[in-house]
Amino acid sequence: MTIESGPDNPRQEYRAIQAEAFNRIGGRYDEAFPHKEGQVAAGEWMIKQLKPGARVLDVGCGTGSPTAQQFAEAGCEVTGIDISPVMLDLARKNVPTGTFVERDVLDLDGSLGAFDAVTAFFSLLMLPRAEIEQALRAIHAVLAPGGLFSLSMVEIDLDDVPFQFLGAPVRVTGYLRDELREVIEAAGFSVLSENHLSYAPATTQAPPEIQLFVNCRRDRV
Repeated sequence: MTIESGPDNPRQEYRAIQAEAFNRIGGRYDEAFPHKEGQVAAGEWMIKQLKPGARVLDVGCGTGSPTAQQFAEAGCEVTGIDISPVMLDLARKNVPTGTFVERDVLDLDGSLGAFDAVTAFFSLLMLPRAEIEQALRAIHAVLAPGGLFSLSMVEIDLDDVPFQFLGAPVRVTGYLRDELREVIEAAGFSVLSENHLSYAPATTQAPPEIQLFVNCRRDRV
C-alpha cells in the first residue's frame, strides 16, 4: 500500500495513517521485539549520569516498555509522547507513574517544559529525512543545555519508502551510520558514543536488521 498525502494538510494525513498502523499493531510490537538489549543499554548509559528526579522525554514511547518503565524505576520523572492512542493507553498501564501525551515530535514546544534527557528509539525512522532533521532540532530545543540524548535507527539507505511492518502499512527511513552521525551533529549534538548490533525479530513479519544506537549531548548553545 502506498501512503499518499493530501494537498490540504499533508502532514496530518500522513501521521493519521502511521498512527492507525500502530493502533493495529498495539501489543504485538513487544511480542515481535521481545529482546531490546541495545535499547536497555542506552537507557542504562543515561541513568548512570542522571540524578533521581531528572526529567526524561521518551519520543515515540510506544507501549512504554522498556524505556519509560526503565527510567521510572530509576526515579526519573518520565514523559512519553506518541501519535498512537492505542500505544499511549498501553504505556499508561505499563508505567502508571509516567505522563503520556498524544503529540507529534514536530509539534514539541515549551508546553511540556525542559528535559534533562531525551530518548528516541526507533521512532524517527517513521519520518522522511527532511522531517527527521526538523525533529532533531525540536528535540534540541526542549533539551536543557548539556542534556543527554539517545537515538536509535535501523541502518539502511532509504528515505520515506512504503513498507509492511507487522502486517500494517507504514513508511520508513534509514541512514548509513556515518550519514546518521552527520545529521545528528548538524542539529547541535555532540556524539559521545555509538554502537551497532545485529537483530532478528521474533517474527517473520519483520526482517533482520542492523540497529544503530547513538548517545549524544546537547551542545551548550
